[in-house]
Amino acid sequence: MASSQSLFSLCLLSLFACATYAQLSSSFYDHTCPKLPRVVRSAMIQAVRNERRMGASILRLFFHDCFVNGCDGSILLDDTATFTGEKNAFPNRNSVRGFEVIDTIKSNVEAACNATVSCADILALAARDGVFLLGGPFWNVLLGRLDATTASQSTANSDLPGPSSDLSTLISKFAAKGLTARDMTALSGAHTIGQARCATFRTRIYNDTDVDPNFAALRKRNCPASGGDDNLAPLDAQSPNRFGSDYYQNLLVQRGLLHSDQELFNGGSQDQLVRLYSFNEGSSRGTLLRLC
Repeated sequence: MASSQSLFSLCLLSLFACATYAQLSSSFYDHTCPKLPRVVRSAMIQAVRNERRMGASILRLFFHDCFVNGCDGSILLDDTATFTGEKNAFPNRNSVRGFEVIDTIKSNVEAACNATVSCADILALAARDGVFLLGGPFWNVLLGRLDATTASQSTANSDLPGPSSDLSTLISKFAAKGLTARDMTALSGAHTIGQARCATFRTRIYNDTDVDPNFAALRKRNCPASGGDDNLAPLDAQSPNRFGSDYYQNLLVQRGLLHSDQELFNGGSQDQLVRLYSFNEGSSRGTLLRLC
């Protein structure tokens, strides 16, 4: 039986490594840029040392990139005269972060091997290293992605799951990417790390009925009914900077911070799986490996 961390790792591989048209390989840069893994790891160590939250931020940046037309680095592109980029799409505005970290890594990689490595591959490696540095799983990243030359704000607005999504919406959005409800629940375990803005969970703590009252009261201290939109709270209060299964355990006692989190355990189809993952267990790897 695979652990929930292993399942998360496999889900990442299935979604993020396969969502591209190129033939990918973990050894893609072995000859053209052999220092690449060390350069990325060194920069991520420094970034996480400066701010532990950055590991979660880079992972989220990667997810939001991959969920919109594949893992092509399009989220990194600024607006141009010919397209409106994804940075200011509603799910990303004042939310996704870590661009400066990727810029730093890109500069370091260029110094080591000029005009060789795509930004999309740098982001994929940085996300993996960020997870690992916070105690999460390590996986071999398949490389060889091509960078996007355009971006789509409208696709980001329509495709990315939101914090107020109900279970059926979540399942539909992941299904549109070729992912099952099981994959979705495993990927949601990434919320064991990171922070969320008050604006994304205000409705939950003031209006939802499936929320522990003591938990809601605690979060209201830093998230007023109006104002304070950018005030932060940990997605997983027990271990916001450490990868683990606490996220699922929180759902069992109605302490999911986002409405979309608690939807995974609310009398629906994912309840049994959340219980399973809360004990750091999972089901067969074959279900997820089929995606690749």
